Amino acid sequence: MSQASLLFSGPFLQPACRFYFPGQRVVVVRCEGICISGSFFRNKLKYLSFLRKRCNVNPARGPYHFRAPSKILWRTVRAWIPGLDRLKMFEGVPPPYHRMKRMVVPSALRVLRLNPRRRYCTLGRLGHEVGWKYQSVIESLELKRKAKAALYYKAKKTDRKLLAQAKELSTKQIEPMAQVIKSILIVNLS
Repeated sequence: MSQASLLFSGPFLQPACRFYFPGQRVVVVRCEGICISGSFFRNKLKYLSFLRKRCNVNPARGPYHFRAPSKILWRTVRAWIPGLDRLKMFEGVPPPYHRMKRMVVPSALRVLRLNPRRRYCTLGRLGHEVGWKYQSVIESLELKRKAKAALYYKAKKTDRKLLAQAKELSTKQIEPMAQVIKSILIVNLS
């Protein structure tokens, strides 16, 4: 599962597709954080231009203009990949995936790919400006998820500390017996 926050759209998709081709399943979470190079205003104008393109006779026939960041990403990827059913994309981190280990694609990180002075925008903001209605919902759910994760991590740290202390105490208590066992083994081997 790859975490898409702070990653670039183009460079992010190439390694994701490389993982995808041998038949593995790829799940992309936090699509609202994907970055696009260029200023927000310029990208918004490009997307508004795309929104104007429609079928003259029957607009219901397409092209379909998705507003959700995951669907914008899906539309970008769909021509590259033959079996699109093995690729899943989500805004935020939904419940089945919030307990799984997440990875990022280092070669696609914005700080490594883009000059610090260059402008960029995120798919979440772009989608929100062109009609995606769930940005505030996703933000509130992410805050709840992060708070739960912080509590879990704090408990895990205390458990690790207690385990380390218990191991240290048990090694001190077992030390005399370990020396006896070691001497017996040395005698038996010689």
